[in-house]
Amino acid sequence: MWRQRHRCGRRGRFPKPITLGVIPPANSLTPNPAGNLEPIVIDVAELEASRLVDLERLSQEEAGLKMGVSRGTVCRLVQSARKKTALALTQGRPIQIVSYSPDTNTVRP
Repeated sequence: MWRQRHRCGRRGRFPKPITLGVIPPANSLTPNPAGNLEPIVIDVAELEASRLVDLERLSQEEAGLKMGVSRGTVCRLVQSARKKTALALTQGRPIQIVSYSPDTNTVRP
């Protein structure tokens, strides 16, 4: 399944679409007890890269081939996902998973 992503800001080229192996069953994770802190937003591309590298134990090159992106992109996605996950766990903040609708180019929670 192809997913479009958005660039940050207005400059630069658009990110390549990625291939998702699994669509996440939930769109948010909330700690117990829930606080009033801002949620940390994780993109589905970051979640997929983290799943392939950390959960399925693939190398970054193999994960890049499965996702249809370069090894460097997978490395950046995994680093970002690990940082956000560690931040959410240590501060007790909720995690929100967002995906982009390829038809309308809008963010879907």
